[in-house]
Amino acid sequence: MQRKKIVAGNWKMNTNLESARTLANNISKALEQNPTETVDVILAPPFPFLGTVAGVAEEKYAVAAQNMSQHEAGAYTGEISADMLQSLGVQYVILGHSERRAYYGETNELLAEKVQKAIESDLVPIYCIGESLEERKSNQYLAVIEQQLSVALFDLSEEDFGKVVIAYEPVWAIGTGETATPEQAQEVHAYIRKLIQEKYNETVAEATSLLYGGSCKPGNAKELFAQEDIDGGLIGGAALKAEDFTAIIHSF
Repeated sequence: MQRKKIVAGNWKMNTNLESARTLANNISKALEQNPTETVDVILAPPFPFLGTVAGVAEEKYAVAAQNMSQHEAGAYTGEISADMLQSLGVQYVILGHSERRAYYGETNELLAEKVQKAIESDLVPIYCIGESLEERKSNQYLAVIEQQLSVALFDLSEEDFGKVVIAYEPVWAIGTGETATPEQAQEVHAYIRKLIQEKYNETVAEATSLLYGGSCKPGNAKELFAQEDIDGGLIGGAALKAEDFTAIIHSF
């Protein structure tokens, strides 16, 4: 089975209504002028602009939320449910991003609940994993990756696991001055695929899309995407410039 190639833009807490609409429109126009049939493009704007960005998609891209509650509904002030996302035309949801883990204390156990809720609601989870600089330097990074996978994902049935996209973020290479080489990224991606094969089987492992989420830019995307087990990128800063983002999409 051919793995999906995916480029997802995580806008984080950036843009306002006008600039979100403009950015989405510019990306849509660029994809119209220079289309790609081999890459699935996903935009993840802030919550207030999901409907606006979904409204100008014109089938050029899919829309993702940056987070989601594990609860169905109720007295959870400020939270966003899967049903709300569905009603806006959202198809994907980013779960377990390193910033959610670091700043809001999200645990693997909580994320297991969120992943399950997303799948039950026909949303595709983009589940993020990755190690800190301390964990990398102490050579614990593969153990960290294994724990993040096993706790949050490995209780899923084979069928449900097949609905998940995984994004590897080397947290130590984001905003630290350190840089992950394509070979370092590939090592972890290959290890993730090996763990999936051991837990499920080779067919499932080969069908799972693994994205790289560490400072992917137009200048390094081609080399990263050429690695055997890297199937695309979860893009941060470069996703806020239509020209850079579309250049990354066409790096395949």
